[in-house]
Amino acid sequence: MDRLPGRARSWSGLRTVAGQVFILQVFIALVLVVAAVVALLLQSRTDADREARNRSLAVATAVASSPSVKQALTEADPTVVLQPQAEETRQRSRVDFVVVMSPQGIRYTHPNPAQIGRHYIGSIAAAQRGGIVTETTTGTLGRSVRAVVPVIGTDGKVVGLVAAGITVKQVSVAAERQLPLVLAAAGLVLAAATGGTAWISGRLRRQTHGLGPAQMTRMYEHHDAVLHSVREGVLVIDAQGRLLLANDEARRLLRLGADAEGRTVGSLGLEPQAETLLLSGTEATDQVVKVGDRLLAVSHRPMTRQAGPGGTVATLRDTTELSVLMGRVEVVQERLKLLYDAGVRIGTTLDVTRTAEELAEFAVPRFADYVTVDLADAVLQGDEPNLLSVTELRRVALHGVRESPLYPPGALIHFVPSTPQAAGFGTGKLVLESDMAAFSGWQAQDPDRARRLVSYGIHSMIAAPLRARGVTLGVVTFWRSREPEPFTTEDLSVAEELVARSAVSIDNARRFTREHTMAVALQRSLLPHVLPGQSAVEVAHRYLPAEAGLGGVGGDWFDVIPLPGARVAIVVGDVVGHGLRAAATMGQLRTAVHNFSALDLPPDELLWYLDELVSRIDQDLEDSGEAPTVTGATCVYAVYDPVSRLCTMARAGHLEPLVVYPDGRAEPAGVPTGPPLGLGGLPYEKAELVLPENSSIVLYTDGLVERRRRDIDEGIELLRRAVAHAGRTPEQMCRAVMDTLLSAPPPDDVALLVARTRLLDSDRTASWDVACDPSAVAGVRSAAGRTVHDWGLEEEAFTLELILSELVTNAIRYARGPIVVRLIRDRSLICEVSDGSSVAPHLRRATSMDEGGRGLFLVAQFADRWGTRYTPSGKVIWTEQHLPASP
Repeated sequence: MDRLPGRARSWSGLRTVAGQVFILQVFIALVLVVAAVVALLLQSRTDADREARNRSLAVATAVASSPSVKQALTEADPTVVLQPQAEETRQRSRVDFVVVMSPQGIRYTHPNPAQIGRHYIGSIAAAQRGGIVTETTTGTLGRSVRAVVPVIGTDGKVVGLVAAGITVKQVSVAAERQLPLVLAAAGLVLAAATGGTAWISGRLRRQTHGLGPAQMTRMYEHHDAVLHSVREGVLVIDAQGRLLLANDEARRLLRLGADAEGRTVGSLGLEPQAETLLLSGTEATDQVVKVGDRLLAVSHRPMTRQAGPGGTVATLRDTTELSVLMGRVEVVQERLKLLYDAGVRIGTTLDVTRTAEELAEFAVPRFADYVTVDLADAVLQGDEPNLLSVTELRRVALHGVRESPLYPPGALIHFVPSTPQAAGFGTGKLVLESDMAAFSGWQAQDPDRARRLVSYGIHSMIAAPLRARGVTLGVVTFWRSREPEPFTTEDLSVAEELVARSAVSIDNARRFTREHTMAVALQRSLLPHVLPGQSAVEVAHRYLPAEAGLGGVGGDWFDVIPLPGARVAIVVGDVVGHGLRAAATMGQLRTAVHNFSALDLPPDELLWYLDELVSRIDQDLEDSGEAPTVTGATCVYAVYDPVSRLCTMARAGHLEPLVVYPDGRAEPAGVPTGPPLGLGGLPYEKAELVLPENSSIVLYTDGLVERRRRDIDEGIELLRRAVAHAGRTPEQMCRAVMDTLLSAPPPDDVALLVARTRLLDSDRTASWDVACDPSAVAGVRSAAGRTVHDWGLEEEAFTLELILSELVTNAIRYARGPIVVRLIRDRSLICEVSDGSSVAPHLRRATSMDEGGRGLFLVAQFADRWGTRYTPSGKVIWTEQHLPASP
C-alpha cells in the first residue's frame, strides 16, 4: 500500500523521461489513427464514383448489344417490346433508370411511362457518332452517374441509343454501413497503441529508474568517465570519416594527440591497414591489425544498418601478449594433432615391417624430410634383440621427400659407437645432431656417405630408440633437409612421443609374429610330414594356415593311416578356434584317431569314441576353470579296402566328401550327417560305397569353400566343378582346386586331401574255406605254402606255415565256422583267418609245466605285427610279415 502514492506520483508527473515519451507516443498514435480514418473515407468516396460509372456503363453496354433490342428498334412500335425488358433489366441490375431511345434522342422506354416519347435530357452527341458518353450530374436525388451507348445495326450504323444511370449514394451505402466497424477498429487500434506505449514507457521508466533529463545528463557524465577508464579503446567516426570520440585507451593504443577528435581518420597518421578498416564501413570482429609494435584486435560496426558508408563505432584491444601465447598454444595443438593422427595411422596391422613403414610414411613431411627405421633381426622374427649385437641393425623402412644417399631398406648396418644411433640404442635416450656439417663424430660410420648426405642438403637429425616394455627394439632416425631451421630440443619431445607410440605397435606386432610362428611351428609339427607308404590309394594333399592377422593358425588337420589287410584310412578334421590351443587340441585329436584306428574300429564307432574323448576334454577344461572348449570340432573318417573296393565313411558335423568317378563325374558321397564332436549321446551313421578303380575321394575343410561374401553352397559347387575332370591325378586336382577357390590369403585354415583308389590284382590274393576238422589244417598249410612259393617268397614260407597252423588250429578248437583263410601279397605278406566267433583271443605266457597256451605267443614272436578286428559275422585274426622289397 505504501508504494501506491509513489507510483501515482510517478505517473502523474511528466518531468521524467518515461512520462514525456508516453505523451509523445500517444499523440503520434492518435494522429495516425485519425489520418487513417480520413483516408479510408476519401478512398470510399472515390471507390463509389468508380463503381457507379462501371455499373452504369456495363448495363448500357449489355442492353445495347442485345439482339432483341436491335430487332425491336426496327419495328414500328419499339416501346411495346423494349419497355418491359428495360424495366426488368433496371430492377435486376439495381440501377436508377434504363432508357432506350432513337438515334435522335427520343425515348422509347423510361421508368416513368409519362416520359416516353420525350427527348432525352443529357449529352448524346458522342454516342450518335458511335462513341460512349459517361457523365456525372447532380439532381434532386443527389450525385448520379449515367452512360450512353450506341446500338449498332447490321450495316454498322447507329440505329438507337441506350442510357443507364445510378446515383452514387446507392453505391456508397455498403461502405457507409461499414463505417461504424472502421471507427470501432480505429478505436481498438488506438487503445492497443496506447497500451503498448504505456508498456514501453513503463519499461523505459524502469530502465531509467524514473530519472529526469537533468539526472540523465549526470548519468551520461558518469558513463563518459567510465568510457575513458576502461582498458579497451573506443572510437566513434561519423559518415564523413571524422573522428567524433576517442577514449583514453584508444588514444594510448593509436598514439593519438589531444586534437585528434574532429579530424579525419586519414590525417591521424595511422597504419594503412588500420586506416582502411576504420574507413571501410564494413563489419569486422576481432580483426588483428598491426599498429607499430602492437597487435590490436579491432571490432568494427556501423552505427546504422543502412547500406553504404556511414557513422561507425570501433573497439580496440591489445592482443600482443595473447598472440604470443596463442602461437604457443597452436604449436602445442599441432603437436597433439600429430600424435593423435599417429595413433590412428600407425599400427593398423600386426606386421612388424608394415608398422615401421607406416611410421616412416606418417612422419614425412609432417615432422621430418626423411625417416629411417632400423630394427634388430631378432625383432623381425618375433624375438627380443640380443644385447651382444645391439649396434647391428637391419634397415626396415626408409621414406623421404625424394631419393637420398641413405642406406636402402634391407641393408644390415653395423653402427659404430660414435654414431647417434648406437648411442641412442645403448642408452635408450634421444640424441640430437643439430649441425651435421660440423662432423662431430657421426660421420665415422661411413665418411664418404656422410659427405654425400651433407652435400645433399641433410643438415640435422634426431636418433630416437624404439623402446617398449623395457626392451629396445631398434632406432628411428629423423632427418631434416628442406627446412632451413635445424631440429631443436623442443622437437625431441615430439620425436620421443611419436616413437614411443610406434614402439608399442611394433612390439605388439613382434609378439604376434612370435605367437603366430610358434603356432604354425606347433601345428606343422603335429601334422604328417610324410604320408606313410601304402598301396590302397594314391594321395595328394594341400594345407594352408590362415593368414596372420585375418584368423591366425587354426585346428585343421588331415591324415592317412595304413590299416591291416592292405586297407587304408583317410581322415580330415577341423577344431574350433585359432591359435596355440586349437593347434594343441588338433594334435590330441589326431593322436586319438591314430589310437582308435589301431583297434580297427568301423568309422561310425571310431567317431563315437572320439566324441566321448572330446566330451571328457571339455569336462577337464571346465573343471580347471578354462573357458574355451573343443565342442564343435568336426571330422570325416573313411576306410578303403583295395581288395573288395569297399569304401566306408562317416562324418561328425563335417562337410560331405566328394567322389570323382573315372569318367570325370563328381558327386557328393552321400554320407549321413552326424553331430559335431563333443555333443555326446547322438549316434553316427556310416555309408558304404563300392568304388570303381581310379575313383577319387575328395576330403576338405570349410576354410576352402567358405568366404564372407560367398555362400558355402556356392563354394562347394566351385569345388565340384574344379575336380570334375576325367584322367586327372590327385596332384593335378589339388592344383586346380587351389587355383579356382583361393585367389587371396584364406581367413581360415585350409586342408584338402585327394585319394585315388587302387585295386589289388587277383593274383596277389588267395583264400580257402576250412572245415571245422583238425585234419584240415595240413591241407590248408600245404596250399598256402605252394601259393607263397609261386609268389617268390620262399623265405617267408616256413614262418607263414607255422603262423597259419596255430591260427587255424585255434579257430577249429575254440571258435565256430565258417573259417576262411586269406593271403594278401602287398608291401608285406598278410595272413587273415576269419571265423564266426566274436570272442577275442588272449595272449598269455605259458609256464614250463603248461601243456598249452603257447600258440598266440609263437604267432606274436614270428609275425612282425598281428591283431584282431571284428566283422558283422565274427572276427578276423591277422598277421603281417615284412617283405624285403615292396612289389
